[in-house]
Amino acid sequence: MAHQANQRPLSFYLLSSLMAALLVFLYAPMVCVYILSFQGPDGGMSFPMVGWSTHWFEVLFRGTGGQGMGDVPGSFRRSMRLAAFVSVLSMVIAVSAGMAYRRSFPGANFVFYSAITSMVLPGIFVGFGIALTFNLLGWQINWFSSGIGAQLTWSLPFGLLIMFIVLGRFNPAYEEAATDLGANASQRFRMVILPIILPGVIGIFVSSITSSYEESARTQLNVGLGNTMPMEVTGLLTGSSTPVLFAIGTMTTLVMFVFILGAVALMGSMARRRAARPDS
Repeated sequence: MAHQANQRPLSFYLLSSLMAALLVFLYAPMVCVYILSFQGPDGGMSFPMVGWSTHWFEVLFRGTGGQGMGDVPGSFRRSMRLAAFVSVLSMVIAVSAGMAYRRSFPGANFVFYSAITSMVLPGIFVGFGIALTFNLLGWQINWFSSGIGAQLTWSLPFGLLIMFIVLGRFNPAYEEAATDLGANASQRFRMVILPIILPGVIGIFVSSITSSYEESARTQLNVGLGNTMPMEVTGLLTGSSTPVLFAIGTMTTLVMFVFILGAVALMGSMARRRAARPDS
């Protein structure tokens, strides 16, 4: 009887099979890219493999052009600079907005829905609108001003939603206890609120880096003379492509996984330290 009670229902196996099929659908193309990035020097863009080597990674790291290389090093540096600025701004603005929305104020719904609307609007229209505004005002389009602004319209709404969820689960009793102990507003935020919501803040930072790095529709009209990495890869795909594209994909995935796994490890360490603290 106990064995029968512990048996899983048929729906569990059906849903597990569906989840496994979804994972295969998502990651099988990525695995193909990783394998093809180790094509030999005479290999092409598809199977079968023509030898195994790290030739295309060497071409990528040399950055000497040719062999379908383009300006990958320059576009990578440009994308990482954009991602760094956008992630910091998204994190600061999202935390500030989350703290502001803890109390109601006139026009709060209008401001919120205005920020969220950019998530559902076609990116090319948002980018065109920003470029047109800069042109009408006589401002120069470059990666620092218009480029960052364009990417914020994509990364910031996600940061706002994350922060609203985190603060929505925040127990105000901790803040009230700090107030009873004489803490002012700044001390309450730095010593009570921020340490508790810090995993969410890290999540905003990492999600902003990844969303900024891969965004192209809003950026292509606002980055200025140089391409970002997605734009450069798109340009390489329209020309004579080589397996260096697969090497780019492999290295990009590795960098993003390092960011994500590092953030997960940091949040796990914070959770363990918090759980190890004796109750006061």
